[in-house]
Amino acid sequence: MKKNVRVRFAPSPTGGLHLGGVRTVLYNYLFARHAGGEFVLRIEDTDQTRFVPGAEEYIINCLQWCGLTPDEGPVSGGPYAPYRQSERKAMYRQYAEQLVKSGHAYYAFDRPEELESMRERFKTDTNPSPQYDHKVRGEMRNSCSLTLEETETLLEDGVPHVIRIRMPENETVTFHDMIRGDVTFNTGLVDDKVLLKADGMPTYHLAVVVDDYAMKITHAFRGEEWLPSSPVHVLLWKYLGWEEDMPKWAHLPLILKPDGNGKLSKRDGDRLGFPVFAMNWTDPKTNELTKGFRELGFMPEAFINMLAMLGWNDGTDQEIFTIEELVSKFSIDRVHKGGAKFDFEKAKWFNHE
Repeated sequence: MKKNVRVRFAPSPTGGLHLGGVRTVLYNYLFARHAGGEFVLRIEDTDQTRFVPGAEEYIINCLQWCGLTPDEGPVSGGPYAPYRQSERKAMYRQYAEQLVKSGHAYYAFDRPEELESMRERFKTDTNPSPQYDHKVRGEMRNSCSLTLEETETLLEDGVPHVIRIRMPENETVTFHDMIRGDVTFNTGLVDDKVLLKADGMPTYHLAVVVDDYAMKITHAFRGEEWLPSSPVHVLLWKYLGWEEDMPKWAHLPLILKPDGNGKLSKRDGDRLGFPVFAMNWTDPKTNELTKGFRELGFMPEAFINMLAMLGWNDGTDQEIFTIEELVSKFSIDRVHKGGAKFDFEKAKWFNHE
């Protein structure tokens, strides 16, 4: 049975919405509309230390200005509510504990100073930043190295702990990426990522898998910087027994600085005198204002058109598209593998057409 297409944009409310984020929204939106599916907004606010007041409202306003309104989300609600991860906290522990029971995860009681000591102890010229992985886990304070009795005592005493995935020592993980084709990793090179933090909140790795499953997401688009985390996520889908339901992934190319040398950042915009945010953003901590495209007089249609062409084309010389044309012509197999250079002069050209 063919599944109804469901995609999601899942930002963290930590500040202004960067061009790369808006393009991810746009590709999600176009893909969903082209297939007659649903576009979901989910707020990934599990890292309370990075939470910025007002950022969620700002993201929602940006999407509204761009005309990329989600079908489901924190404002409109929907059948898979709540759409804020902080409001789904109880669910994540249940799955983390399930992974411990099946032997695919473990409790780790290491204090910050013990982690620091491990990094110093295992540091070499060829390995300047040792990871918490299969090579060191046996020497740390966790339920792999402790007896069952010792582990239970620490848990009963309420000793702070995290839950980590137990990465296999030497397995090959392969998945198909809609842009890059088959991608293969060796699990021995990946560390035992934390899945559940000491405060009971999940990390991105656990939450994204649980929520994509719970919300029946069929296709997941994210930046290529998440590619190294893919083996962890593939294994979590497998270990939780949901392999058949794993979404098809597409890791989008970066938006590059104008000279093509590295990822475009807010600092580049400040230095070169152009915006990298969709709308004005004022940092509530510093009161620093960062200008956006909207306030510089850009029309949302031109902004969207410019973003669509940063990494995609329809195979013709056409550059000016209405949103309806983009919806009808968009396909993920026309998204480029390589990064796209940002050109502010070209952005202004789109705005004047």
